[in-house]
Amino acid sequence: MPEPTVAARSFAAALRVLQAAPLDPLDRGLPLTYGSTTPGPPAPPTGRPATRPGVGPLSEAIQAQRRGATSSVELVERALRAIEDHNATLSAMVEVQPAKALAEAARADDDRAAGRWRGPLHGIPVSVKDIIDVAGYTTRAGSLAYERRAEHAAAAVSLLRRAGAVIIGKASTHEFALGVTTPQSRNPFDPERIPGGSSGGSAISVATGMALASLGTDTRASIRVPAALSGVVGLKATHGRIPISGIVSLSWTMDHVAPMAATVADAGLMLEALLGGCRVDLDAPLPAGLRVGVPEAALLGADVGVVEAVEAAVASLVAAAQGRSCPLAVPGIEDLELASAAGLIVSRCEAAAAHRSLGLDRSKYWDEVAEQLHAADSVRAVDYLDAQRQRGQLAERLLGCFDEADLLAMPTALTVAPLASDYERHLMTLARNAIPWSLVGFPAISVPAGLVSGLPVGLQLVAPPHREDLLLAAARAVEEEVGLLTPMALGA
Repeated sequence: MPEPTVAARSFAAALRVLQAAPLDPLDRGLPLTYGSTTPGPPAPPTGRPATRPGVGPLSEAIQAQRRGATSSVELVERALRAIEDHNATLSAMVEVQPAKALAEAARADDDRAAGRWRGPLHGIPVSVKDIIDVAGYTTRAGSLAYERRAEHAAAAVSLLRRAGAVIIGKASTHEFALGVTTPQSRNPFDPERIPGGSSGGSAISVATGMALASLGTDTRASIRVPAALSGVVGLKATHGRIPISGIVSLSWTMDHVAPMAATVADAGLMLEALLGGCRVDLDAPLPAGLRVGVPEAALLGADVGVVEAVEAAVASLVAAAQGRSCPLAVPGIEDLELASAAGLIVSRCEAAAAHRSLGLDRSKYWDEVAEQLHAADSVRAVDYLDAQRQRGQLAERLLGCFDEADLLAMPTALTVAPLASDYERHLMTLARNAIPWSLVGFPAISVPAGLVSGLPVGLQLVAPPHREDLLLAAARAVEEEVGLLTPMALGA
């Protein structure tokens, strides 16, 4: 008999974990929303430029345009040069339409000259992950089996354009976003290594200046893991705050559309645009006396250098807030294993259902992607439903963490970027610390925490639902201590 595949072994293990875990009675709902958010004041009217100084290449580009020191055309030309310089080696961008991007930039410059400021991203070149529709571009989802010429933009892309962004092109993805490695692309710090995934091309494009920000997705870890491995900031808002229509769905109850940028301030500007009429305080001060909870289980199995970098970053955050750190027993290792198991069953079963509707030729899929979907095809409905029930219980338990702490901190990934030749070994492990927060929909951010052997480490911060303001304030404090870690910032 042939040896079971990675996917088959992972699904079998996940089912054993789920079947051994106790279940409460059927008296709770799924944690898909956490109450409604109250919309803030309406967005600034056209013609009023953003005045927030910010820190980072996106924020600086906005201010430079306001001063007349640069133009959108110049910003797009700079991004196109970076694509020309780096894309052949790193494989970040899969479709670029220079003439279209330059024409959009020229219109943005005309508006600025006429005193019309489109919004917080006026004239900014942004890349878009290749599972998200952009009108006039082809969505391929990183696959030879799928191709759709988009007639309409995804809702999130429309929000970015309304805020003034210029789409520079489509960024590479792990096939159908069904993985955390993006093995066809390469890490901007070391081309022998993976960038992380599934939004790998998005991370590379930001780290190298091919775009000043990127729009990606996060279902289990797909924004935060590549952000951590590639030295950028990845921000996942509370589930449901950013619309997901117009994407190639992986898991309709877990999918998040989310931004990446070089700095926390830049990610905040992207978030502001993506929230539409709802607001988050991008300049919220760091609360004095902040309690930073560090789940002890989240450090287990992490590389020594990763642990040291994360502990130093947490110490700097605590010092900045004149607060304290406290070890937490929840989530324990059983919670992390349960979240991974439930998340795998829920996301892959929903993906299998979606792919059955697509009716594609799976013989053209990557082997490991086809194996995951094949394994999910055989999962019983009762096991999927039990996974959803476990999800509800886990959400309640994890909400309890915030009785002891205001914010949670842990390594985003347990290791620095693995070698591309060894990526398969990390398919099911890189995302362990990130999965729970997508599964239950809490907001989370990965911010650079330092370098180990020249490779970036990510610190993951997690807040209660709808507290993106707290995430941004805490992440800014870490960033001020650590500094920017993109290859551009380091002169690499």
